[in-house]
Amino acid sequence: MPLSEHEQRMLEQMERALYAEDPKFATALEGSGLRTYTRRRVYQAVVGFLVGIALLMAGMVAVQIWLSVVGFLVMLSCAVLAVTGWRKAPKPGEQPTVPGSPAARRQSRQRRSMMDRIEQRWQRRRDEQGGN
Repeated sequence: MPLSEHEQRMLEQMERALYAEDPKFATALEGSGLRTYTRRRVYQAVVGFLVGIALLMAGMVAVQIWLSVVGFLVMLSCAVLAVTGWRKAPKPGEQPTVPGSPAARRQSRQRRSMMDRIEQRWQRRRDEQGGN
């Protein structure tokens, strides 16, 4: 649920006050914790994927189909976890975007303008085809 404009202004004021009061603490909270968390999550997913391969192979050797299926499911879930964790990780030196922040609003405006352009092109094509 998006924040109202008043709530967004209040949040921005609190962020500015935090930066003014204790900039060292504010920069420590910014992105390194999220980056470390996502990196750890990706590493855990890779280890889980390797465990899934081991389960799959063990199921094949022991002729236990259920063990192979469990291994495959572990591999699949770990692959999804790694890919989603990798995409969400902020780049080094990059600020993570908070949903109500000005950076997030800029990104949504850029996406909206791109969607507007796509819709205009689509409408033009429909008009051209309808006129023929």
